[in-house]
Parts: sequence; C-alpha cells; structure tokens
Amino acid sequence: MTLNFGFFYGDMNVIESHSKYELFAAIVVNLIATILKLGDKTQLGSVLLATSLVADIQLITAATIWTVVIYSATMDTTIIGMIVSLSGGALLANITSVVLYVGDTIKSKR
Repeated sequence: MTLNFGFFYGDMNVIESHSKYELFAAIVVNLIATILKLGDKTQLGSVLLATSLVADIQLITAATIWTVVIYSATMDTTIIGMIVSLSGGALLANITSVVLYVGDTIKSKR
C-alpha cells in the first residue's frame, strides 16, 4: 500500500511526479502479497484475496496502458489521469484490505 501511495501521490497531470519504477515495485509487492493470501481458507481470507486481486488487476492495467502509450502514441493529460486513477483504485482496494485485516486482528481473542 505504501508503494502504491507513493506512486499515486503527486500532480495528476504531470507524469514526472509518478515514477515508473515505483509502479513496478508496487506491482511486484502486490503480486507477492496476493500469492501469500492464496492458502487462507477463511471467509475473511477470501475477501482479502479479492481485494488483493483487484489491486493487482488495476496496477497491471495501469502499467500496460503506460507501456502501450509510450510506444504507440504521445503521453497526454488524459492518459496520465487514467494511469493515476487506476493506481488510485488499487490504493483504495489496499486500504480496504488493511482496514479489514486490522479490524479482524482487533476482534480476535488471544
């Protein structure tokens, strides 16, 4: 979530405020987190896996759009906004996952 926030934070219309390496790192860390959630058989585990998959799909889509646009067209504010918005959706999915996990941790008995 922190890497995703680092990519998302900044002026939405300026591509220089969003690092492609930070987006790549966010994708890698999210994929690792998704793989770690695969073995959980609880209902909360399924919800956490779903939020993680949503974040993965949105981040991979953002990176794919960025790659295609770099090699085929010019980068304009509409495309930058689309990439950053997809990252924002992934950030929201990550925040939801963290809130659910913290809530479950607080609720559990020792």
